[in-house]
Amino acid sequence: MSAGDWSPGPYGPDAAKGATVRTRRTVLAVVHHLAAVTRLDDVLGLVEPDQRVQTVYTVAPSSVFSRGVDDHLRAAGACVVPFDHATQMPWDLAVAAGDGALERLHAPVLHLQHGMGPTVLSHRWVGAGTEASRPVAGVRREAFVAGGRVIPAAIALAHHEHRRRLLEVCPETRSAVRVVGEPAFDRMAASRPSRASYRDALGVTGDRRLVVVSSTWGPRGLFGRHRDLIQRLAEQLPRDRYTVVVALHPAIFSWHGLRQTLVWSAAGLRAGAGLLPPHDGWRAALIAADLIVGDHGTATYFGAASGVPVLLAAFPDGDAVPGSQAELLASLVPRLNTQRPLLPQIESQAGRRARSESIAAVLRDRLTSEPGRAAPLLRREIYRLLRLDEPPAPAIPDPVPRPRLLAGPSDLEPVR
Repeated sequence: MSAGDWSPGPYGPDAAKGATVRTRRTVLAVVHHLAAVTRLDDVLGLVEPDQRVQTVYTVAPSSVFSRGVDDHLRAAGACVVPFDHATQMPWDLAVAAGDGALERLHAPVLHLQHGMGPTVLSHRWVGAGTEASRPVAGVRREAFVAGGRVIPAAIALAHHEHRRRLLEVCPETRSAVRVVGEPAFDRMAASRPSRASYRDALGVTGDRRLVVVSSTWGPRGLFGRHRDLIQRLAEQLPRDRYTVVVALHPAIFSWHGLRQTLVWSAAGLRAGAGLLPPHDGWRAALIAADLIVGDHGTATYFGAASGVPVLLAAFPDGDAVPGSQAELLASLVPRLNTQRPLLPQIESQAGRRARSESIAAVLRDRLTSEPGRAAPLLRREIYRLLRLDEPPAPAIPDPVPRPRLLAGPSDLEPVR
C-alpha cells in the first residue's frame, strides 16, 4: 500500500486530525456478507452510542457472498475502510459475524455466531479431489485456529449445546467461548408490542392473515427447490383474506444479483406477493406473521420459536446434524405438500396457534441458554475487551425497525 493509496479517517495515526468528538477506543466491524450485517447491528448497537468509541467498518474478502456489502454499508452512512488498510494498523477491538481473514487483523477479535447455530452439514465443493466428510456449518476448525493460535479472543455463542459442538471440533477454543444468549431473538421478543405497526407497514389490513414465505440459500432451500411456490401461494390464497410476504436469504441476492432475483420472483410479485430487502425486515415480518411457509433456515426456526404456525415446504433430509435444532424443527412441524392445493393446508395450519405455542417452548429451549440476557452479557464482554467501564444505563434489546417492502407488483416495470 503506497502513501497515495491511504484514505485518512477516524482511525490509525490520522484519527485526531479531523475529529470533532475525541474518542478513546476504535472498534472495527468486520463484515463478511449481507447476512452478517443484521447480526452486527444487533451487537454494535450496544457500543456505537458511546462517545468514547469510534466504530469503523470493513469488508473481509474471504466470503463468496461479499458482493453488495460495501455498497450497502456506504448507503447506510457507515465509515468504511478498505480491508487491506485495516490490516495495516492496530484496533482496540474487531467484531465479526463471519469467518475468514480474521487472523490478518491486529486486534482482539470478538467472533459472533450468526443464524441458529450448527445445524446442517456444509455443502460439498465440486472438484477433482476425493470426497471427504463434510464439516458442520459454522464450526470449521480452520475458522478458529491459525498458526498455532486461537484467532478470536472471545467467541459468543447462544447455547451450551453450541459450545459442546465447537469444543468437539476445536477444544483449544475452550477459554475463549462465552455463552451469551441470542441477541436477535431477544430483539424480536422486545418487539412484540409493535406487531400491529409491523402488520400495517406490510399492508396487512383488517382481519387478513399474513403468510411469510421464508427461504434460506442453496438448492436445498425453499426458493431453490420450489421457485414457483411464491406465485402459487399468491394466486391460490384469496387477496381479501391473505397477504403474502417473501423473505429470501441475503446470499441469494448477493450471488445471483438483485435484478436476477427480482426477475425470478416477478410472477409471484405480480400475483400480489411482496418481497423484503435482503439485509433486514425478516424479523419484523415474523412478528407480524400468522403463518410461515419455510425451510431449515434461521428465519423459519425463529418464527416457530416465537409461536407462529409453520409449514415446511423444503427440508434437507439427510443433511441435518443429528440432534440439532434443524432436526428438532422438522420433527415438530408439519410438511407442506406442494403437489396438493395450497389453500386448505394453509387454512388448516394457520388456526393452530395454541399447538404452535407449545412447540415454541421446546424450540426456544434449544435456541438460547440465556433468554432475555444477550444484551447485558454481550455488552459486558465488549467492554471487557475494550478495557473500558460500561455505561451506567442498563443494556436492553432495541425493538427491530418497521419493515419495508423492497418490491411488490407496482415495482416490476424495470425488470420486465
